[in-house]
Amino acid sequence: MEGPDPDGVEIGDSKRVGSGIGQWVKGQLSRNPSVTASYKRSDLRLLLGVMAAPLAPVHVNCNDPLPHLSIKDTPIETSSAQYILQQYTAASGGQKLQNSIRNAYAMGKLKMVACEYETATRTVKNRNGSKGAESGGFVLWQMNPDMWYVELAVGGSKVRAGCNGKLVWRHTPWLGSHTAKGPVRPLRRALQGLDPRTTASMFADARCIGEKNVNGEDCFILKLCTEPQTLKARSEGPAEIIRHVLFGYFSQKTGLLVHIEDSHLTRIQSNGGDAVYWETTIDSYLDDYRPVEGIMIAHSGRSVVTLFRFGEVAMSHTKTKMEEAWTIEEVAFNVPGLSVDCFIPPGDLKSGSIGETCELPQDEKGKTAIVLAAQRAKLAAAGNTIWKMEV
Repeated sequence: MEGPDPDGVEIGDSKRVGSGIGQWVKGQLSRNPSVTASYKRSDLRLLLGVMAAPLAPVHVNCNDPLPHLSIKDTPIETSSAQYILQQYTAASGGQKLQNSIRNAYAMGKLKMVACEYETATRTVKNRNGSKGAESGGFVLWQMNPDMWYVELAVGGSKVRAGCNGKLVWRHTPWLGSHTAKGPVRPLRRALQGLDPRTTASMFADARCIGEKNVNGEDCFILKLCTEPQTLKARSEGPAEIIRHVLFGYFSQKTGLLVHIEDSHLTRIQSNGGDAVYWETTIDSYLDDYRPVEGIMIAHSGRSVVTLFRFGEVAMSHTKTKMEEAWTIEEVAFNVPGLSVDCFIPPGDLKSGSIGETCELPQDEKGKTAIVLAAQRAKLAAAGNTIWKMEV
């Protein structure tokens, strides 16, 4: 078994958590491609490759207690962060209740869209906005310690990823099943208002760097920097991950996490050529917090992803902007029958890992797919127009 049964698990006598997921997945995968799909496939692959199942920056152990609040001989940035996390834990349901959770399930719907392609000389924007978005959904299972499985289907394609506590793997239609480089890490999607315990552990070593108003709400900012040894473990071959920084914005009014931002910079050195840099930034805004069995869960949100490529020659940068909006339909904790067998990696898992740069946009010559924006615009103008050129 590669993951939890998508058709649901019995809860009590009648409620089926995840009922209908199997039919939804079949419906997504049986969708007929549109007549304009010929030039949208690369966009969908980019959307799923970057946004479907990104990982958090570092490994965390949720069984470790949060640092004891200490003021003496502790930098003010550190003690402030400890206090903010204590307030966040209390606002999210309390440490005792969170420690009683053995496993969790969440199901949601989402929309993804590629908004903008930019080069040094031109910009291609999605003129149809949300009308051109790809719709789909996802199901997420988690189990202590460090086990998770996510299945996401959008636009007729499905991405699966999971962790059995020892390795992280992912399956995409274009790369098959493969393991991820580096240490075991949580799924970033779980930090988006679905798992307050893991979120608090993620920021345990963070520093408070100031305050900021986010959508009219005053927030404290916590900053977490990935250590060099972790970055080295995640790097592979010519691709070196230089930094990965995570920012959490915690509301001063409610104590809850309302905005999470992470940015990582990768340097790719080609044979005998100049280095190319990729900066990936994901901004997520969390909303509609409601209690589920006493735990505060964000039931909606949106993410904005920016891929910025630079460094070959002057005025050769490219930038891609993508967006995702999601809503949470179901959440449950301590689901009976969920076991470690539900998180076994797929049997066709390839030996050797694939680095994080495998999902960066490339064509067959290794150049970025973004430079093909002009061709996309011409195709759009000739048929069912989706893209508009702005120079």
